[in-house]
Amino acid sequence: MNSYTLIDENNWKRREHCAIFRHYVEPSYCMTVDLDVTNFLRTVRDEGYSFTMSFIWVVSKCANEIEEFRYRFLSERVVLFDRIDTYFAYMDEGDDLFKMVTVPFRDSMREYVSEAVRTAKSQKAYFPAPPGIDVFSFAPIPWVSYSHISHTNPGHRNNVTPMFDWGRYTEKDGRVTMPFSVQVHHSFVDGVHVGRLIENVQNYMDEY
Repeated sequence: MNSYTLIDENNWKRREHCAIFRHYVEPSYCMTVDLDVTNFLRTVRDEGYSFTMSFIWVVSKCANEIEEFRYRFLSERVVLFDRIDTYFAYMDEGDDLFKMVTVPFRDSMREYVSEAVRTAKSQKAYFPAPPGIDVFSFAPIPWVSYSHISHTNPGHRNNVTPMFDWGRYTEKDGRVTMPFSVQVHHSFVDGVHVGRLIENVQNYMDEY
């Protein structure tokens, strides 16, 4: 488990917001937007990187830079992790069953992509172990371009892991877009924070 800070909830700016939402039957919500990936897709292809692993890295980098995405419940207390790692779905060629792979976040995209590809290809088990709470969850859905998505609910009240999904590219007028979904727990993440994340991810797509 990554290092974390125990939050003094009595003197915490989100005390009231967290108290309201943490006991809701369905405290999570999901947003879907279209991202323009034209420049980013071209660049990672030129560099020979996996788009999937590169995109996971970009979203993780941007989410790690926003404090609200790093809060978690731990033994009924609120903690703030210093860093959040990655947990993603991966399908081997010729297999129509996915496996879930955990890879630590790295500061370098090159290092992360290399390690993520190597780990995903070498892992044999579909579900080797339950993920830690200090991860972001990712699931590419490259077969369809969608406008809405929902998720299964394991029923764990303190499960606040942000979930990120994306769909098939669509090309129009020389631009390439794809749907991108963000699911978060309202105890920690508000619409303003999701908006900030999406803006930062889009900026990275444009400038990379």
